[in-house]
Amino acid sequence: MRRFTNKVAFVTGASRGIGNSIAERFASEGAKVALVSNNEEELDQAEQRCNELGYEVLPLVVDVSNADQVEHAVERTVAEWGRVDILANNAGIAWEEDFLELKDDNWRKMLDVNLNGMFYTAQRISRQMVKQGGGVIINMASTNGIVGEAKYAHYNASKGGIVLLTKTMALELGKYNIRVNSVCPGYIQTPMSEAIDDPEFVEQYIRMKIPLGKVGKPSDVAGVFAFLASGDAAFITGTEIIVDGGQLAF
Repeated sequence: MRRFTNKVAFVTGASRGIGNSIAERFASEGAKVALVSNNEEELDQAEQRCNELGYEVLPLVVDVSNADQVEHAVERTVAEWGRVDILANNAGIAWEEDFLELKDDNWRKMLDVNLNGMFYTAQRISRQMVKQGGGVIINMASTNGIVGEAKYAHYNASKGGIVLLTKTMALELGKYNIRVNSVCPGYIQTPMSEAIDDPEFVEQYIRMKIPLGKVGKPSDVAGVFAFLASGDAAFITGTEIIVDGGQLAF
């Protein structure tokens, strides 16, 4: 299927993990993809893989917590391809920290990347979509934006903010033919999660909390992004799609 031929997708956090899977999924279905990441080395590797697969991509080194850098990246994309049809607003960070010990700088850093960066990118892309007559925005939230988890106060707060930011955007942008939804993954095995969790913890987590008996893959989330960006989701906006193997069914 090539549902996104002649479409332009702007994917943040695109150099690895879920973001990379999302970028490659859109490209495989015909989209031109702006690969956005703050890690130049990983971005070079992602670009090389896409080139080998024959995908048309534009690598952009961007710190999404810097509004000026985001704006420049959007301008570069529009200068290159004339429009932005899809925003996969994925970039984010995570780590454990006890609430009572949570440092002010760490709180600010989490919110700067996960929530402020989401806002900067969505607003700048939305302005372009208004000019061109519409588009689709998909914000990466988390099951942590719906239920709490100990030692993740800063992360939970950022993801909860994304869920309600998404709903508000959908209310305001619908009249411009812009659909806005969020995706809430549960446990997805990525380089970021592997750096945090040891195998024994993962095994116990699956046994106790995931009815399907396995962790998710980045491709499981990428498929949902592709669905939400497609015409099959033409009447879906302002909601969150949970991708968690049944975890929140408990």
